[in-house]
Amino acid sequence: MSATTADTAARAEVSRHLQECPIVAVLRAPDASDYDRVVDVLVERGIRSIELTLTTPATLDRLPAIADRYGTDAEIGIGTVTGLDAAQAAIAAGADYLVTPVLDREVIALAADAGVAVFPGALSPTEVFAAWSAGATAVKIFPAQTVGAQYGAHLRGPFPDLRFIPSGGVGLDDVAAWLRAGASAVSLGGPLLGDALGGGSLDALAERCVRAVALVGEERAR
Repeated sequence: MSATTADTAARAEVSRHLQECPIVAVLRAPDASDYDRVVDVLVERGIRSIELTLTTPATLDRLPAIADRYGTDAEIGIGTVTGLDAAQAAIAAGADYLVTPVLDREVIALAADAGVAVFPGALSPTEVFAAWSAGATAVKIFPAQTVGAQYGAHLRGPFPDLRFIPSGGVGLDDVAAWLRAGASAVSLGGPLLGDALGGGSLDALAERCVRAVALVGEERAR
């Protein structure tokens, strides 16, 4: 069986936000109260897919207010989902998508049943194929820095229909290479956020956002 013949009838589509700007901003903050000012800058500067992580205390408590603030102008997902309880809680709180660090078929099935996009983590070809065949919206290649953008291009050989998103150690200078390798989007954490979540410069964050969006535009114009 190939990735093209796997039963993926329940697979969610990649959102319009990621189609317009294929960058996911991954936020790991000291506290959920640190999210707002950073998310404001991200959305204003064109990055409209925001992943809030469960490693940040009170993330799910803060999610509904953030989602209401931006409405349809941005999508707010929940990352570091490591089991069914966390997945159910994130969906109940209004997450637009789920992101996991590992392959968890039960979480993928739960998201599919709820009509919520899901990006499960995988690394080896076997894990990637299993996640895609289980109905992932796109497979999170994690940790992406370990393998580099050429890995994505290699995966597209046996799995031509695969949608994937690299995450983990991806820098701004890597965005174009990953998109060229076939990535549906690129997840950016520290290299994009810098120290903004710890009270750092929002102006510097805005500059990095502008650069990231410009890199996407330049690659698409190639």
